Amino acid sequence: MDLTTLRTFRIAACDLNGQMRGKWVPGAYGAKLESGALRMPLSAANVDLWGADITDSPLLFETGDADGILRPTERGAVPAPWAHAETALVPMVLHNEDGTPFDGDPRHALARVLGGFDARGWTVLAATELEFTLVDASGDSLRPPRNPLTGLRLESPAVLSLAEMDGFEGFFNDLYDACAAMDIPAQAGISESGIGQFEVNLTHQDAMRCADDTWLFKTLARGLARKHGFAASFMAKPYAEDAGNGMHVHFSVLDRGGRNIFDDGGPEGTDVLRHAVAGCLAAAPASSLIFAPHGNSYDRLVPGAHAPTGLCWAYENRTAAIRIPGGPPAARRIEHRVAGADINPYLLLSALLGAALSGMEDRMQSPAPISGNAYEIAGLPQLCTSLADAVTRFENDPLIARAFAPDLIRNLCLTKRQEVAGFAARPPETHWHSYVESV
Repeated sequence: MDLTTLRTFRIAACDLNGQMRGKWVPGAYGAKLESGALRMPLSAANVDLWGADITDSPLLFETGDADGILRPTERGAVPAPWAHAETALVPMVLHNEDGTPFDGDPRHALARVLGGFDARGWTVLAATELEFTLVDASGDSLRPPRNPLTGLRLESPAVLSLAEMDGFEGFFNDLYDACAAMDIPAQAGISESGIGQFEVNLTHQDAMRCADDTWLFKTLARGLARKHGFAASFMAKPYAEDAGNGMHVHFSVLDRGGRNIFDDGGPEGTDVLRHAVAGCLAAAPASSLIFAPHGNSYDRLVPGAHAPTGLCWAYENRTAAIRIPGGPPAARRIEHRVAGADINPYLLLSALLGAALSGMEDRMQSPAPISGNAYEIAGLPQLCTSLADAVTRFENDPLIARAFAPDLIRNLCLTKRQEVAGFAARPPETHWHSYVESV
């Protein structure tokens, strides 16, 4: 894409909440992308959900609120189909003045974890299943939207209903066309178990590319929904009495020869797979802050609501936090079913893959796989039950310290504590205003 032919285009890096932070720049800046001339304060990657600076952040006054250098990721420029005029978006990543990666940038966090796999000659493939809810956010409370074909407001779930999908055909046609234009590998789309809830799956692919595509898809879906007269929300729990939005992650690991190291030729998988499962289970309580990064996230984590809370694993069992899907042994993989759709995809994959790598490195032993309904099994380890508790657990856990740089741990905890205080000062009935299109 020749950016110099555009009047303006966007450049954006990912902040700790997964929001895009960046600038509109003239098309002529297309020639400057690789030069290091484009800059942004390092503190911009570490603002709260409302975009406010973090009080007492070391990135602010004690260091002069220094700039970092923005460099384009290997993804390069992509169209921005949600915009009203022809333009593009260039995903960027922050570096320090000396050119080293800025540890507070979530994309660098994932690169750091993936470097541990690369050092062993391993390549991680990952896929995401993104749930979102179409809503009418024009009033004093969230409501389901009207079906564009009938004009009637949605009233009930419509699991796997083609009629429900057809009602929003214009939106989904535009969404799939836009994914093709942006080279986002969108696959199956379905109507899910909540009112106005849908899911789109992305292809199993290189883990960094998976995170990039997930980040871009969320921005794309929100932007296109607005062009169709409603909103698309990835809130973990848009309605108190309805299904929440999750984001399942599948991953496998290939060796230098392209062989899946989880494949033992049969249905059970290798010892390495079980070591990875053990690592994911061991790190899960302290990873609650990543899986459930907002106050609203914890409204989703209730037993029996398609959001696993008991930390266990199983073969072909969707009530377990970690599921080993069936199918051909060559495709053996881990499915992590805990996270909400409101996550930062770079931090989520960093936490999951960092935990799996720790499990494999330490040869951790997994408990026996469960059978039956995990919601009815007493005594299973649990996730944290509130955002405040999750911050404390994340801040002090040794497995988290193996996956994330100290500065990122500090910055994320400062951010989340400020948000806890910010929501406490706001009427609960208005909290959805902050979440509906930002998470």
